[in-house]
Amino acid sequence: MAELRTYGGVDGERRRADRRARVLDAGLDLLAADGTELTVRGVCRVAGVATRYFYENFADRDALADAVYDRIVADLVAATSSALDRADGPLPVRVRAAVEAVLAVVADDPRTGRVLFGPGHAARRAAAAPSLARLFAARSPDPDELTGAFAVGGLSHVVHSWLAGEVTATREQVVDRCTALLVALHHG
Repeated sequence: MAELRTYGGVDGERRRADRRARVLDAGLDLLAADGTELTVRGVCRVAGVATRYFYENFADRDALADAVYDRIVADLVAATSSALDRADGPLPVRVRAAVEAVLAVVADDPRTGRVLFGPGHAARRAAAAPSLARLFAARSPDPDELTGAFAVGGLSHVVHSWLAGEVTATREQVVDRCTALLVALHHG
């Protein structure tokens, strides 16, 4: 691959990273809408890039969809880890911080929740669940993968139901109740 040159005062790697981010953002927009417009041409139109820049980063639209999903999961893990690192206090304080972080990722930008819980991503959710369960188990006072898997699955279902409007509760009520349930799971 040829070395990328500086253009307009911006080095080539920075321009490439910017194009990749724009394509990922366009993929997020289109997947969150309903995914029907997720074509190479549609993504490039929304991202404002030429087709060659799509293929610079992704083999096809499925690879882009996977990358969008993986970025959401990475953001979810990073936000939850960071919240747990910053939380100071007893278990309920740390659990509340983690639940709030999860909701911030999936509710503050509604696109992420729609993609994360979208019907076409069941296999990706299943693949991501173990890493989230390990994160939960590693940060608990009594690490247990089974409890971690149960907690992540339950929280995921509640958040999905809440985002879909199937659970009528305020965000604060979801945080309060999920915190109480997760703390009880550790003390059970």
